[in-house]
Amino acid sequence: MAENDNPAPTFEQALSELEALVESLEHGEMSLEESLKSFERGVQLTRACQESLKAAEQKVRILAQKSSEAGLDTFDKNE
Repeated sequence: MAENDNPAPTFEQALSELEALVESLEHGEMSLEESLKSFERGVQLTRACQESLKAAEQKVRILAQKSSEAGLDTFDKNE
């Protein structure tokens, strides 16, 4: 099965795997090849997390705009 056939991990799954990869890399017990593969996977997971966060931010902006247009109060940053 190709890597693209797997569904994208959730944000929480990607972050958890990324944390585990970082911990493994910090221990320094992997071969160079294993370290490079782990680093590459870490880059993929970081991108997945960034995309999830960007999508969530966009949803929040849309919801805030809709609530503002409907005359609903939005959260006040100063409170």
